[in-house]
Amino acid sequence: MKVKPHMTKKRGVKSRTSSSVANGQSVYVVGLISDTHGLVRPEIAQAFDAVDLIVHAGDVGGRGVLEALRRIAPTEAVYGNVDDPSDPFLARERTLPIGRLTLHVSHGHELGSPSADLVLARYAGDVLVFGHTHRSLVERRGGRLVVNPGAAGPRRFDVRPSVARLTVEGTRVDVEIVPL
Repeated sequence: MKVKPHMTKKRGVKSRTSSSVANGQSVYVVGLISDTHGLVRPEIAQAFDAVDLIVHAGDVGGRGVLEALRRIAPTEAVYGNVDDPSDPFLARERTLPIGRLTLHVSHGHELGSPSADLVLARYAGDVLVFGHTHRSLVERRGGRLVVNPGAAGPRRFDVRPSVARLTVEGTRVDVEIVPL
């Protein structure tokens, strides 16, 4: 799936129109989410308002989650350790072009205890997204960005549920962790 430039939703209309070009470059906004475990919190719709794409890093917890996310924006997802690997809507990993960059997403359970070091060593891409730990993380190394948006599902451990918003303009990438 090729991501189209940032779109803004017209009030009262379900269509979207391209509106964001900065410095002659298209701007892409991607919602990052993981570890929903079957729960779609109402705050997610606001956190992902006007995103071009949602990328789910696994432990989805059922097709209803994907259906709810697709009502917000097109959604790409991978399976995690609680998902069915044979689900046709979930891949083991995905590599997606986002403007001039490449985003790679996998759940991270395939690495045991995933960390930025392990993800950087295993996968190619400009932006690497994973989940599994339920803890948000943003690290930049050698021109690459590693993001774990945290867990958006039922509260576990001592962490607040969260998602992330990724903004890509040319080769510049910004990310914001959004507490829910």
